[in-house]
Amino acid sequence: MPLNEAGIYAAALRLIDADGVEALTMRKLATELDANPMSLYHHVPNKEAVLRGVARTVGTQFRTVTLPDAPWQERVRLLATDFRTLAHRHPKLMAYSFSRPGFIQPDDPFWTALTAIVAATGVSQSEVPEIAALMVAVVVGVLSAELNGSLQQWATLKLPGVAPDASEPAVVDRPGPDQDHMFRLVMDTLITGLEVRFAVARSGRGADR
Repeated sequence: MPLNEAGIYAAALRLIDADGVEALTMRKLATELDANPMSLYHHVPNKEAVLRGVARTVGTQFRTVTLPDAPWQERVRLLATDFRTLAHRHPKLMAYSFSRPGFIQPDDPFWTALTAIVAATGVSQSEVPEIAALMVAVVVGVLSAELNGSLQQWATLKLPGVAPDASEPAVVDRPGPDQDHMFRLVMDTLITGLEVRFAVARSGRGADR
């Protein structure tokens, strides 16, 4: 593996995929590259810089099919599903990245595609970033819960004040949720809410005429 930024980021990603962000050190990275640890600092100043580079590298892997003539609802579903696929491809890195405020940047392919879809719904240009930000928050929140196991745990909690049904299996034996189904449910709910929001906005504009 060449000792340059691209090679360093690729090696770091392999280590993160295997053991997580917390286990990554510059010394382990140097060992992975069969290099002197001090030589890494000629290319990257510290671990944080490595993580930023790895995140950018993974961000460039994001690909989604563009459906410019499809309804915005279908385009949002596809975009979110492709983003979810990338998150599950590198779960340890993505779980870490989701917790960082600067995770989404203006030139990210995901953000660029999402804002284009929102703009195509006909909302005012000033509303596009706000609506897109809320959509990102919902999708990232659900994916974070998927990746850290919270979603499965929450979905199997016993309802408070409800006596257990003797015919149902105990909570400990109850299977976890189908995460694909749960994600589709989230997207259905998000899209339905946006449809109502956009309809109200359109009717308001019509009443002002």
